[in-house]
Amino acid sequence: MLELTIIVCILLVASFLADKKKTIKGVTLGLIMFVKLLPALISMLALVSVLFFTIPNETLISLIGKDSGINGWLIAALLGSVSLIPGFIAFPLCNILIGKGVAYSTVAVFITTLMMVGAITLPVEAKFFGWRVSIIRNTLSFIAAIVVGVLMMFFL
Repeated sequence: MLELTIIVCILLVASFLADKKKTIKGVTLGLIMFVKLLPALISMLALVSVLFFTIPNETLISLIGKDSGINGWLIAALLGSVSLIPGFIAFPLCNILIGKGVAYSTVAVFITTLMMVGAITLPVEAKFFGWRVSIIRNTLSFIAAIVVGVLMMFFL
């Protein structure tokens, strides 16, 4: 993390030396975007914190822990398929799950379905692409998530 911070600072100084107006405008726009995202980030982190506080670790581990096997993957896949969590919140959430003993392969299934499968948004997608294409895309994405989990199991 320190290396990344140093690189960003060096690039920011280089950008400032190259064009002060564009750098100031870019930093200002970035801060505005951050401030707009902050309420959603804080809300989701609070919700996740309450959720993890109310669900005992033993229950979480029994459902999606390292020893849960294919059932854990299916639960993670279903949760990912129906969740509407932005990526900037999902990735820290996955880090918390790994810290609580959830396998990397299960987290990979969750994050893949979260990003690729949209069970909740299926009717909206179907309006643009049609039901047949939307169902095929979501089904293939769901299967791809399981394949990603299998690959992660072998590599990690």
